Amino acid sequence: MTPTAYQTLLIEKRGPVDWLTLNRPEALNAISLQMVEELNDYFGRLYHDASTRIVVMKGAGRCFSAGLDIKEREASDGREVPFAGGFGFQGFLAEVYIKMRRCPQPIISLVHGPACGGGFAFALASDIRIAGESARMNAAFIRIGLSACDMGVSYFLPRLVGVSVASELMLTGRFINAQRSLATGLVSEVVPDERLGAAAQSYIEEMLGTSPMGLRLTKEGLNMAVDAASLEAAMAIENRNQTLCARSEDFAEGRRAFLEKRTPVYANR
Repeated sequence: MTPTAYQTLLIEKRGPVDWLTLNRPEALNAISLQMVEELNDYFGRLYHDASTRIVVMKGAGRCFSAGLDIKEREASDGREVPFAGGFGFQGFLAEVYIKMRRCPQPIISLVHGPACGGGFAFALASDIRIAGESARMNAAFIRIGLSACDMGVSYFLPRLVGVSVASELMLTGRFINAQRSLATGLVSEVVPDERLGAAAQSYIEEMLGTSPMGLRLTKEGLNMAVDAASLEAAMAIENRNQTLCARSEDFAEGRRAFLEKRTPVYANR
């Protein structure tokens, strides 16, 4: 599979930035088996892709993603996919979120309209979330007879908004709107839906102004530090990252540019 062959995703390359669009607007970008296959392929490729520095994720049409395509799952007659250590479709979809966190490129999610269940988890697994005014997000799993602990939500959500708010949202399945998402720190800002792309641009420009190694190691180090067992463990990661960066040509260029009061030109070396 190649990105140009995807049928449920659109990948637009704008220099070092990939704009990834969930592209099933007729189904509110619900998560189908084919979408899971393509997302696994795409995020799996990114780990060794030095040319892509940032990913922007969004949904086509009226919403970000309505979550699992329940109609497709019902029509599958219980057939499972032979992946993910025997967990079938459950494990296969879960791998997408793991790959989103494992890929070294920062992911910016632009959320408009509903982001439910697995779609909510796409936003949570991203590094930066920007909400359109129409955004409404929820852990929908609990509303259809399942546990709300699914697709990393029980891991991501309390780390982003705290245990109290996460408990409220997960135990009830209630929606959190754009303004409350901003107030709880779930999203970085709220803008009119039509300005989501423009809002992302300032984050993109600032991240592209950093060294490639520094940006990648910052995402990796932050992910590891969140779960570090101690201050010393977090500092060991920081010391390793700084030692690696300090040996690079880009660090020397960054220092020269700072002293010369100019924009650095990084070569990813």
